[in-house]
Amino acid sequence: MRGAIFDLDGTLADTAADLLGAANAVLAPRGLPLLELARDKPFAGRGGRSMIHRSLSLMDRPPGEAAAEAIADDLYPGLLAAYEGRLAEETRLYDGVVGCLDALAAAGWRLGVCTNKPERLALMLLDRLGVLGRFGAVLGADSLAVRKPDPEHLHETARRCGARPERCVMLGDTRVDVLTARAAGVPCVLTSFGFAAEPLDELAADAVVGHYDEIAPVLERLCPPAAKTA
Repeated sequence: MRGAIFDLDGTLADTAADLLGAANAVLAPRGLPLLELARDKPFAGRGGRSMIHRSLSLMDRPPGEAAAEAIADDLYPGLLAAYEGRLAEETRLYDGVVGCLDALAAAGWRLGVCTNKPERLALMLLDRLGVLGRFGAVLGADSLAVRKPDPEHLHETARRCGARPERCVMLGDTRVDVLTARAAGVPCVLTSFGFAAEPLDELAADAVVGHYDEIAPVLERLCPPAAKTA
């Protein structure tokens, strides 16, 4: 069976405002620089600690590495709690997601989510957005002993949703997703509307899509149905 394996943040849903808002909820009481959506969106998809380090880098006199790690350790649990409290306050599925998932499922694709978001929060968010039941498996950063870009994260997601790992396509938005797909030996499709910091042509994905209406035909091209034997 073929598998369409999706990243979550910046791929299925625009989560940037809620992620940055959660970071600011713990940064503000400490008097640390606040993050801005227009400027800092790429950091939203890199995890809570990355957002904290981004704030620290904006200080007039940024702390050293050890001090920055200690601050991140201190603030990270509060950031997760703040994020859970506003999980889908501003987050929305990208336009066309539901129709695309329906079309892929009707064509026999097995669907999974492979994200570096904590699994519990990923499950909660997909449920709030009304699409959790459309996926045969959802694996987060803490589901296995490894996470993206380790290929086993993708392979195990494929296996759990009933797909053959070598017959999958990774759908994401950043360099991490491309590296994961390359390590797993499968094609990668990137969204043009996600959180990538680099120009997408530098990432050398197999395809870039600007809307979910484009995904089904792209996946059919990259991973066509297996030829039937007589």
